[in-house]
Amino acid sequence: MRNLSFFLALTFSSLAAAQPLPPVAPEAAGFTSEGLARIDRFFAREVADERMPGAVLAIARDGKLVHIKAYGYLNKATGEAMPLDAIFQMASMTKVMASVGGLALNEEGRLPLKSRLDEYFPAFAKKNVGTEVAGEIKTEPAKPIYLHDLFRHTSGIPYGSGGDSAMYKLYPPSSQLSGLEMNGDEFINRLAPLPLLYQPGTVWEYGLSTDVLGLVIEKVTGKRLGEYLQAAVWNKVGMPDTFFNSPDGKLGRIARPFDKDPINGQAQRIPTLDKTVKFDCAGGCAYSSVGDYLRFAQMLLNGGAIDGRRVLSPKTVAAMTSNHLGPTIRNMVFIPEREGYGFGLGVAVRLYDGVSAAPGSKGDYIWAGGNGTIFWVDPQEKLVVVFGAATPGRIQTHYREQLGAMVYGALSELRHAPAAM
Repeated sequence: MRNLSFFLALTFSSLAAAQPLPPVAPEAAGFTSEGLARIDRFFAREVADERMPGAVLAIARDGKLVHIKAYGYLNKATGEAMPLDAIFQMASMTKVMASVGGLALNEEGRLPLKSRLDEYFPAFAKKNVGTEVAGEIKTEPAKPIYLHDLFRHTSGIPYGSGGDSAMYKLYPPSSQLSGLEMNGDEFINRLAPLPLLYQPGTVWEYGLSTDVLGLVIEKVTGKRLGEYLQAAVWNKVGMPDTFFNSPDGKLGRIARPFDKDPINGQAQRIPTLDKTVKFDCAGGCAYSSVGDYLRFAQMLLNGGAIDGRRVLSPKTVAAMTSNHLGPTIRNMVFIPEREGYGFGLGVAVRLYDGVSAAPGSKGDYIWAGGNGTIFWVDPQEKLVVVFGAATPGRIQTHYREQLGAMVYGALSELRHAPAAM
């Protein structure tokens, strides 16, 4: 009886991982089985050619699970096959979850978007903007940073890895390394005295803004970010495999990268893979499974609710997934394979039906993680796609581009009529 109970527990766990949403036959959801088989063959070749260890892909349409598949290896070095419930280091896809948590507080009247950052961290009250001139940094007084700027990356706070100038070198290179090297107080004390790259509210510059936002959330709630997100987002959505520092029993399900980039042979690693972060860095330190993140993305497509549990209002989701880069803000949003995007509150938003090299629809929204993950939601096509891989090197951009072409190439019918020419 004990062995039977153990077997049943494993069976139900496997079924839950395989079906994060109710399943539907591909043809009933406007997909072709042959188109989905092309995707499977593509990733089988990539694994066989040792260009990637493995991956998990999930596709949903109309709120139903059309396709979920695991490819290759969780850990190629040990030969362990990739399971459907593999856990991936989500890197910058953490930002989207933290942004949703911040917007939930905004709905409670506890986190106004036009409140100033120095109201929460006074050390940011007297900021300067820096300009490098003949090898020296000249400064001028900065305008206030608003929380709105943190959500949409217009704060002037960059990643140190974003450029080679002396200004960039002042800043920590990444969210993950910041989380490993500093606690939250140390991180704020490191950033506060530094000159900003641009005047707040004038330029989209990817950087450490969401990490600062996460610490604002902690200050408002009095909780560690992961604890707050667990209650406000993850439990409501049904995301048992999403966390910052790995709980006991889940380390063995975390996907591992190759030791070397398959394109250039250079050493590669995921910094937080076997280490504990000192603060829950909202910019890049969370882990999740593809099934968990599919439910999260479906919640957004549903207008902020899933299975009768509401995280955000439909109007808040609409605001989050609209372009917030007005005509006075320089749009430097970069997604190498997807041109023509603006930025909302935590996600990039497609501005045109054309322009991008990847298929999609005006209004679709997307973000990716620097260790190989990506998701997007296409509201016009009622489509959600989540991809997980441990590919931190250059090859990840190849998969992002090809995935869009293959997923849309597997469609047999549209949910909206294309615009007239």
